[in-house]
Amino acid sequence: MGWENTREWARAGRSLRSDLAAAIPVNAAQLPTAGLLWWIWSTSQDQYETGYGGAFGILCLLMFAPLLLPFLGLLLSAVLTLPAAVLARAAFRRFGGPEWSRRVLGAAATAVGWGAVTAALLHWPFVSTASVLTALGLLPALGMAYVRTRSWSRWGLWWRSALVCAGLFTLALGGGLAACATGLMPQYEPPDLTRAQLTGVWRGDDGAELRLTRDGRAEAHRLPTEANDDGTVPDGKDHGLCAGTGTWERGEDDAHRPAVLLHLDTGCGLDTHWSVSGTKAAPQLFAHLGDPDAGVVRVLDRTGD
Repeated sequence: MGWENTREWARAGRSLRSDLAAAIPVNAAQLPTAGLLWWIWSTSQDQYETGYGGAFGILCLLMFAPLLLPFLGLLLSAVLTLPAAVLARAAFRRFGGPEWSRRVLGAAATAVGWGAVTAALLHWPFVSTASVLTALGLLPALGMAYVRTRSWSRWGLWWRSALVCAGLFTLALGGGLAACATGLMPQYEPPDLTRAQLTGVWRGDDGAELRLTRDGRAEAHRLPTEANDDGTVPDGKDHGLCAGTGTWERGEDDAHRPAVLLHLDTGCGLDTHWSVSGTKAAPQLFAHLGDPDAGVVRVLDRTGD
């Protein structure tokens, strides 16, 4: 009985090594396309006036991809593809059924598990994370089984991976450009909030809080503000945290988007434009503080009246 268990574990180990060798180039083939699709999607989201990666980002991706892809493919295979393969084999031993369905279910179950972990530890949105990881896991889960049936050399496997990578990237780029050109992926437009919609409590990281009242009064607590004329705020940095009362008015920022102009009576920092972002259902205010080229973006979420 012990010898049989040892042989079973040895077969399982060889199978996992074979799965890993097949999964790495398959994962590597899809990663540039996944990065491109993410970048295209990000151009339709609010960048908080920090700009887009643009052509420079795509150029960097193309330049460094050959060096990074094997390592990224190994990482994705270890955390996503191999656990899915283990679950697929366990499902086969218990329930049977066609191999492709077990692999799909294994990929989905692994993605859901990682989605739950990242939601609990990093507060990432569960549904979005699980959906993205499922999409990343499907091609390797199905492609790995096909690759294992081929008698390709390691070099033959990788040049085929490069061809698939180029094809997927070209399709994604063409589809993304077409979607942008036809309006299927519209550019982001900030909501035009009324004065009544701006009134209320806005909160951000590190205890930042801004309360705006209907009569134009404002109350701040640990609120980031622009530096004074001498380049400093009381804490000696190019931007800092201020508290106190003041006034606010609805207007536009330097980019002509809706904004709140905040003036604090305490003399802590300059008047600061908090620009409108988010959506009407979930509005945000943000401010780009410090050096225009290397500053920080602070975001406030509407939390109540």
